[in-house]
Amino acid sequence: MIAAAVARVIGPFSVPCLLLGLLFFAASLTPSLIPRGPVVQGILGGLVTALGYLAGQIVGLLWRAADMPRLAGRPARLLTWIAATVTAAVFLWVLGSSLTWQNDLREKMGMTPADALNLWQILFFALVVFAAAFALGRLVAALFRLVRARFYRVMPPRRANVLGLVTVAALLFLVTRDGIFDRVVAALDESYETAQALFDNAPPPPSDPRMTGSAGSLVDWAAIGEPGRDFITSGPDAAAISAFTGRPAMDPIRVYVGRANGETPRARAELALAELKRQGAFERAVLIVASPTGTGWMDPGAHDPVEYMHDGDIATVAAQYSYLQSPLALILETETGLEQATALQDAVHGHWKTLPADARPRLYVHGLSLGAWSSMHATNLFRLMDDPIDGAFWAGPPFPSVFWNYVQRQREPGSPWVLPQIGDGSLVRYASHTADASRATAGWGRMRIAFLQYSSDPVVFYDPYSLWRAPPWMRDPPAEDMSDHFVFVPVVTQFQLALDMALSFGSPPGHGHAYYAQDYIAPWAEVTAPQGWTQADTTRLKAHCDKGFQAGCSDAVD
Repeated sequence: MIAAAVARVIGPFSVPCLLLGLLFFAASLTPSLIPRGPVVQGILGGLVTALGYLAGQIVGLLWRAADMPRLAGRPARLLTWIAATVTAAVFLWVLGSSLTWQNDLREKMGMTPADALNLWQILFFALVVFAAAFALGRLVAALFRLVRARFYRVMPPRRANVLGLVTVAALLFLVTRDGIFDRVVAALDESYETAQALFDNAPPPPSDPRMTGSAGSLVDWAAIGEPGRDFITSGPDAAAISAFTGRPAMDPIRVYVGRANGETPRARAELALAELKRQGAFERAVLIVASPTGTGWMDPGAHDPVEYMHDGDIATVAAQYSYLQSPLALILETETGLEQATALQDAVHGHWKTLPADARPRLYVHGLSLGAWSSMHATNLFRLMDDPIDGAFWAGPPFPSVFWNYVQRQREPGSPWVLPQIGDGSLVRYASHTADASRATAGWGRMRIAFLQYSSDPVVFYDPYSLWRAPPWMRDPPAEDMSDHFVFVPVVTQFQLALDMALSFGSPPGHGHAYYAQDYIAPWAEVTAPQGWTQADTTRLKAHCDKGFQAGCSDAVD
């Protein structure tokens, strides 16, 4: 009786579909860009097993709908036993190699190898995830039957089936993307904004009236938010820069406008421009328009070094557009970031181009991760043709970036996808943990553009088309921190890479999506061409920044 009750709850269960799911599970044990622990591997295994099961169900449904012949009796059982034997053999072979593959990848990233595969832990989490996915599928199927039954009362069965499927699909889309869920996320984002406006434990505003957020500033300190306050109050000052270079230096200018400082992207951009003018930023030698990450964070490893390079004769401006982590902002607040970056670049470049060419700073744009995407979007062709900026430096550009994808497709034949060569290198160059953007067959032209991207960064190299085809980089010889055992499997590879994105932020520095100061320094030198700067200076600044307590250089001491 218990078995019968369980069967009624579970419903019909397909062994062939389960075998396909287990093959997907086995494929998920192969390496991708980021090493996986047992918990993560179990979650991935359970998810792809459910997807394999679903794929089998869909194929079976289409087979029956096409009225194709079906095996029954002894031939069907024999075929099932053969499929089970093959599945078991593949599963055991992959299990025997999985730990070696994962440890090989860990060692290439400087991580401690795992002592054991922890198979039982993997299987436990896989079973939990598969059961949850299966139950969710049963609920969706029940919803479809309920809706279809209502349509049966007023229309023929075939029409009711089609309309029932469309109705359920529309309901799911509404809930998961454009309806209730979006409203929840928007409310969550507003709650962050409200919380950041309180600042009961916030430090006092800067005492120097020249700084953003001070008593003399146009930007309200209480509305800037923690990421902006950290950016404004950190970084090297004139004394620290002079102590390193041995030359006179200036205090760098840092302007940051928080999301709560203005109602619209345009309002925040105009406020940032006014603050730049107040602080005399257009009288500096270098001006950088930066786009922050989703939370508004500005990577000190990206900004501290370039201030040392130019003896502090530099200004940097940024405007916040979200409080969400970059992966969430990438999916849920895409347009917000693009609009803010465009508004800021329009405002700053619009004023900059009115100044005499020999009496204005060199203008550069910069962004990391989601900030790189929004910065690239804002750097449009019409602005470059009108009065071009001096250059751009983008780190960890997310895979959907239109401009990055366009540039990637221009790579010279034979150059790797993860570190391509673009023409003669006079306009665009690439850097990574093993390259510094200095190698090219020609010198720099009027404008200098550099990309910093790690070969193991799935935020950059995730490929939506990996649902059915291998990503371009998987067809190249593997880079130094990539596995030698890539195996492309439709559907499974895409979910491996999707999970890699979530794991990439915790990678060791120089791998995954963990960009750090040492790898910013040489590309910044290439793009901004500091006066009198040498390779020896680059090496010395790398050593100096390596003494910092965090990712930046401002806490370093000689």
